[in-house]
Amino acid sequence: MSAQHSSSPEETFRSLCRSSPWRWETLRFTITWRAPSESGSDTAPPLMAWLRRPAALRVEAADGTLLHSTTGNETSRDAMYVSATRKSWLLAPRLVTPVYDDAGLVRRRPEAAYGEAVFGDPRWSSMLDPVELAGNAPVAMAFPGANRVEIGDLAEEVFAGRPVLAATLTPNAGYTATAPGHPLIGEGRTRVLVDVGTAVCVSTTALDGPSSGAGHDLQILGVDEYLTDDYFRAAPPELSDVSRHVPWIVE
Repeated sequence: MSAQHSSSPEETFRSLCRSSPWRWETLRFTITWRAPSESGSDTAPPLMAWLRRPAALRVEAADGTLLHSTTGNETSRDAMYVSATRKSWLLAPRLVTPVYDDAGLVRRRPEAAYGEAVFGDPRWSSMLDPVELAGNAPVAMAFPGANRVEIGDLAEEVFAGRPVLAATLTPNAGYTATAPGHPLIGEGRTRVLVDVGTAVCVSTTALDGPSSGAGHDLQILGVDEYLTDDYFRAAPPELSDVSRHVPWIVE
């Protein structure tokens, strides 16, 4: 599709938030969830994760204990699969082409089978693909409150050694969470960092109210590494060592 121009830094931020499905296939990262500053609760220990789109996911505790592992192929569908819903037959995002702006970011997303692998907190899906902060396309008319969120204090920063776009976001009436009941940002202002290379939301920090200080930090350790199914199995397959002599027992 032909490129279209992003007319402002705010639109560039929104286009970045739409771009994740086309900017990476595998991701290795740590994720930490923070409690509100005044709650007295300790920050949850970090989790280590390997993700291969569309649904392969491995999660380990900080000490290496395996918490979750799936190749994402366990529910594969053969030629006899029948579904009453049209959504079941949508193509993966990487197989359809969005409308890009002249910076190579996604201005308009096509209909596709969106969705990210989730472990524990439903917000995993929205932090890995933060389209809920922008919507699938620009609003038809830019009047106050028309966009999903208001964007302030936009800046280029660095987080965990990687370039990010940082902004203070305030939700409007049209803001809808990807995971119902689990919004990526709170009712007040939230400081949000979106990784430029992957379009993953790598950090959120609530700035107002009783949730102040709450949020998450995601540190990207590897992008588009070669990850086979063995990474996502609870135990490696038992393979024969062809270099070992196999004795023949003759009775």
